[in-house]
Amino acid sequence: MAPIKGINVHIILFQHPHFLYPLTIKKRFPPHVNVKPKRERMLPTQRGMEKVWFWFLILFQALEFAISKVTPPPLPVLPLPTAAQLKWQRREVIMFHHFGVNTFTDSEWGTGHENPSIFNPTALDARQWVDVAAYTGVSLVILTAKHHDGFCLWPSLYTNHSVERSPWKDGKGDVVRELVDAAKARGIDVGLYLSPWDRHEKSYGLEQQYNEFYLGQLQELLNKYGTISEIWFDGAKGSNAPNMTYYFGSWFSMVKELQGAINVFSDAGPDVRWVGDEMGYAGTTCWSTINRTSLRIGDGSIVGYLNKGDPRGTDWVPPECDVSIRKGWFWHKSESPKKLSQLLEIYYNSVGRNCVLLINVPPNTSGLISGTDIQRLQEFRNAIDTIFTTNLAVGSVVKASSQRGGKKGSFTAENVLDDDHLWTYWAPEEGKDEHWIEFSGIDKGLIRFNVVRIQEAIGLGQRIARHEIFADGSQVANGTTVGYKKLHRLDKIISARRVKIRIVKSRGLPLLSSVGLHLDPFWNSKHQNGTWT
Repeated sequence: MAPIKGINVHIILFQHPHFLYPLTIKKRFPPHVNVKPKRERMLPTQRGMEKVWFWFLILFQALEFAISKVTPPPLPVLPLPTAAQLKWQRREVIMFHHFGVNTFTDSEWGTGHENPSIFNPTALDARQWVDVAAYTGVSLVILTAKHHDGFCLWPSLYTNHSVERSPWKDGKGDVVRELVDAAKARGIDVGLYLSPWDRHEKSYGLEQQYNEFYLGQLQELLNKYGTISEIWFDGAKGSNAPNMTYYFGSWFSMVKELQGAINVFSDAGPDVRWVGDEMGYAGTTCWSTINRTSLRIGDGSIVGYLNKGDPRGTDWVPPECDVSIRKGWFWHKSESPKKLSQLLEIYYNSVGRNCVLLINVPPNTSGLISGTDIQRLQEFRNAIDTIFTTNLAVGSVVKASSQRGGKKGSFTAENVLDDDHLWTYWAPEEGKDEHWIEFSGIDKGLIRFNVVRIQEAIGLGQRIARHEIFADGSQVANGTTVGYKKLHRLDKIISARRVKIRIVKSRGLPLLSSVGLHLDPFWNSKHQNGTWT
């Protein structure tokens, strides 16, 4: 259509972020036409339309405000984890490598008088260690850079008791460097253990001298090898060891100065605590919170407190469960790896109780991880994948006692079935006396399971203190804490139309980030004719 010449029609509009509506119509004549505009008069129909548009705008603004108002998240319950602690917790399984002169003397605790010449792993390949870790689903490996015997797996300037005096690679080798480089190439993070007890160092027992010596070695490890994700300290030492005061406070401060994102492990944290045993078992009640003022490194009287944590704790120091795949921590020809059933039991009692499992896999005298250990680790990884890859609750109809912000809010019950197990979650309404979430089978079908997985949104604090699980109205399990992950392995396979999780007690509102129903065919089962019964 051709434009109209000599006259332009402009519609004066009331602007709004979402729509525009007309108020009046004006005519503007070209400059050469000398016409004085007359005062415009609005027709009755125009006045009526203006009122309609005005009230429509008011209604639209009210509706827009109601829709766009987002319900904020609930307040956190302190204390909270750091970003480094959250990353550590989500690893679930990490790996230890005990390796050194004890590997060649068939012992657990060296004397400190070993001749460095015995250390000669002719086939050492750290890439194999890292490959084994990756195939096991592990993203962090920790090496005993120095054990109690004082033998250093790197060429330390502070001692001659190291790989530099060994025949391995003509004294030019560096196990720490080889592991760090292999891990970096594979995208695996590295941690180091530097034993405070040193049976070789002559200054041990002289308080200031030894603490300075130890700090020197600590600086070597944390300055030379790039990013270190975890540093391990303990208070282990023999009953006949010289009396020695370790300056843990100074050591921890130095660690944090050199590696800002590192997690420090010890009986007292400050970032990760010992679980109180070497069996890989946490307490059935296990809080990530604890009071660090009540913790002392090397104090055997507090293992129960370490095992359970403290709901009133003012510090976030989650537990790490350390256990060896074999009986001993160093490789011994006479030992063999634990059975698959034992490893799964450990997994349920560590990862399934709000912990990270640190499993020790010792290289042998050739410098490689033994084939029998690799096979068992593969069986272990395959079993974990078999059990937990499929969530039988996915596709269920999910209901809850209440939902913060209502059905269209950001905290709906369906959040527990998505892939984010940390920052999306179900939150009930404030002021309600009962909190539960329920899963119903599709088209009234049965859900068949024997493992229940529950996870909290720990980024906002650990909250749940007691919970119960029901299948078709009958209680099948109950427990106390949940934390990052709680696994209930039931005595038998359950077939149910409805599964309900009831939160009985919590610190503030309970926040569930993920729920899973799984089938563990390795538990109370027999393999017959290719099918699990």
